[in-house]
Amino acid sequence: MDIVYLNDLRIDTIIGIYDWERRIKQTVCLDLEMATNVAKAAASDNIEDALDYKAIAKRLINFVSNSEFLLVETLAERAAQIILTEFGVSWLRLKVDKQGAIRGAQGVGIIIERRQPEPEMTSRP
Repeated sequence: MDIVYLNDLRIDTIIGIYDWERRIKQTVCLDLEMATNVAKAAASDNIEDALDYKAIAKRLINFVSNSEFLLVETLAERAAQIILTEFGVSWLRLKVDKQGAIRGAQGVGIIIERRQPEPEMTSRP
């Protein structure tokens, strides 16, 4: 398994449970690790054969900047599902960091790992 990563993608969004958080945009930072096989892209040297991290970043920027979730958990789960379903990634690790949310802490957030569900096996009678 090869990993394509994207670190410190900063996106302004409305996120949080407090009234003041519902009125302003805060910056969340996303780190992603995505499983892929780079052999075909390396052999062809063609972006069509690669996991296009620019397209992933643009999709996440659009999605996150237009969202208004209460919890980082929800944001992380929905972003993970976009990557898994729209970009054909089989496994990913996603970190969502809500910097400045806790006084005295550089950041707080969540790290999730998700994978594509295994295809169901059909049994023959």
